[in-house]
Amino acid sequence: MRGRSLAATLALAFGVTTLAVFVLIGSFLYLALEKQIKAQDDLDIVLAARHARRLAEELDTSKGIREHGDRLTSTVLGNEAMSMEVFGPDGRMAIEHNAGETFATQGGAAGAAASAASNASNTAIAANGASETDEAGTPDDFHDPGETAEAGGVETIAALPPLTRIPAAARITDVDIGNWTGRNGAPIRGILADARLRDGDTATVLIARNMSDRWRLLDRYRDKLNLAGTAGVMLAMLLSYLLIRTALRPLRDIAASAGLVTVNRLNTRITVARVPSELEALVSSLNAMLERVEHGFQRLSRFTADLAHDMRTPISNMRGAAEVALARPRSTDEYESLLASNLEECDRLSRMIENVLFLARAEHPQFVKHMRAFDAAQELTRIAEYFEGIADDANVKVQVTGAATLTADLELFRRAVSNLLANAIRYTPGGGEIGLDVQASADAVRVTVSNQGQPIAAEHLERIFDRFYRVDPSRSALPSSGMSQGSTGSTGLGLAIVRTIMELHGGTVHAESDVQSTRFVLTFRRV
Repeated sequence: MRGRSLAATLALAFGVTTLAVFVLIGSFLYLALEKQIKAQDDLDIVLAARHARRLAEELDTSKGIREHGDRLTSTVLGNEAMSMEVFGPDGRMAIEHNAGETFATQGGAAGAAASAASNASNTAIAANGASETDEAGTPDDFHDPGETAEAGGVETIAALPPLTRIPAAARITDVDIGNWTGRNGAPIRGILADARLRDGDTATVLIARNMSDRWRLLDRYRDKLNLAGTAGVMLAMLLSYLLIRTALRPLRDIAASAGLVTVNRLNTRITVARVPSELEALVSSLNAMLERVEHGFQRLSRFTADLAHDMRTPISNMRGAAEVALARPRSTDEYESLLASNLEECDRLSRMIENVLFLARAEHPQFVKHMRAFDAAQELTRIAEYFEGIADDANVKVQVTGAATLTADLELFRRAVSNLLANAIRYTPGGGEIGLDVQASADAVRVTVSNQGQPIAAEHLERIFDRFYRVDPSRSALPSSGMSQGSTGSTGLGLAIVRTIMELHGGTVHAESDVQSTRFVLTFRRV
């Protein structure tokens, strides 16, 4: 099953993020514009109401409302959305401007309540200023109901929406602005305020604004925001997809470069021009892995070739000896000698196979070690006694010195020292001496196996621990004087086993060689 595209996934995530940002910003801008428009309109309503009240307060009587109607309505001129109605002391409309679509007749409880409040107010006004009303004339002198109906405004103050009526002595502020729905469902905001005439009567001024144009403006603004947001999100997703694909190009180059690595081209390394800093560690790690794979493959190839070569030698020896023996009739002693020689070769093959199996098991991560503390000097003495017969046959002496307590796998320790001692016996000339020394320090315990003989060249000191590596180009076993090759012949794996054992213990092994002696040093680090 093919996985999702990383570029598409990131582009989608970026698009969703961009959408969320656009929604937040668009909502903020929309609400900010709405608030600003409302504040500006409220300010216009308040200023118009204040100005109209101030003009009304300059009138001597209620009759002057009709006479100076143009002056009063001038406060809302120039704005088609603004409306104005002025009611006389009796609560009937005296003048109006642009009120056709603004007001709707109110009914029900709200209208009744407003009507009762208006009647009570008018009764109070009539009681307080009856003489002025008589002097100014009846309301019919300044108001024509027919004209009111023709204009489309409300006839009496009782028909107005239930607005908060601001007393003449109170300051007009935007807090007193009310909302209602006019004809055709238009949203209206307005303010209702009383004005004290010079004769003491009270006129009522209604300033209203039709908010339909503002709603349409906000609707268009919202539609534009939605369109711009949608286009912005789509553009952001497209651009982000292209940018992400471009940014991921080094990954595709890395994959293409890695695809060039084959069994026959393990030396190929990942080379990508201008690798981003975030991918430098990845490229370095992959190249390091390829280098380890190459070295491991080369080591395995050499090991396989060396193993085949070393196994072919004893098999060829057995086959050649058998062919020679079968070329003509032989005596019993000759056949016994042939069988003994073949048995030695079989022993050599058996040791080789055993060593290879040990190395294979030791390289497994779950290889079990049985760690315990023991007297290293005492174990070296036991190993020396075990090799005493072979050392006597080679005419060499083994000397044990030093003392220390070591924590390690005892069997593996014995095997490592035995391999080094067998190697030392093999290459020590007759009459020479081999030293087994153990010394302890604060951080490690060092076991040294030294022997006299020909020094090892410096270029061979590190490679002698490789599998099947021998200093002698002939790759044949070199028995020392007085030793039988069948008993101590080398398989080329002894020193490799020693290094593996030390690696299992977290220690190291190295060789030193000069004209005086050759020394193999095992370093066991203290835990």
